[in-house]
Amino acid sequence: MVRKGDYVEIKLVLLEPEERAEHLPDDTKNLPFEAKVRGYLLHDANIGDTVEIETPIGRKVKGILLSVSPPYRHNFGKPIRELIDIGKKIRERYLEDKDG
Repeated sequence: MVRKGDYVEIKLVLLEPEERAEHLPDDTKNLPFEAKVRGYLLHDANIGDTVEIETPIGRKVKGILLSVSPPYRHNFGKPIRELIDIGKKIRERYLEDKDG
C-alpha cells in the first residue's frame, strides 16, 4: 500500500497511436506517446492503480502509479579524460597570465 503524501512516479498517455503525426516512423507512431510525472500522492493506492498526484509546482495529474520514491536513473556516461584535465590546465594558464 502506498500512502497519501508519498512522493511517487506515474505514467500517463498523452497521445494514442491514432492521434500521432503521420510522418513518424511506423515503429514509433504505432505506440502511444507517454509521459512520466513525479509528485505527491493524493490518496492511498497500490502500484498499478489509476491515481492523482500533485506536482511540486501544484499541478494535479492523473495516471498509473509506477513507483514510490523513484530514484534518478540518468547519468552523464563515462568521464572524458580531456574534460577531467582541462580544469587544472585552465587554472595553470590563468595563474601564468595573472603573474606574468
